[in-house]
Amino acid sequence: MKRVLAQRLKQCRKEKDFTQQEVAIYCDITEKAYQNYELMMRIPKLEILIRVANLYGVSLDYLVGRTDKKVL
Repeated sequence: MKRVLAQRLKQCRKEKDFTQQEVAIYCDITEKAYQNYELMMRIPKLEILIRVANLYGVSLDYLVGRTDKKVL
């Protein structure tokens, strides 16, 4: 799950043309914290995952690799 999550976070961010800093500001976390998610160093709390999913317009299931459909 960790690898899929990291890949999808990065992929979605690039598709939306956001910087890591912009995503971090939206999620009210540090840029380093967000970088750690994309680098598989840490797994975000559910609260942060929900914010990210809302920002990217995808489901939580998609972010964590439970489905390949972005939106349920």
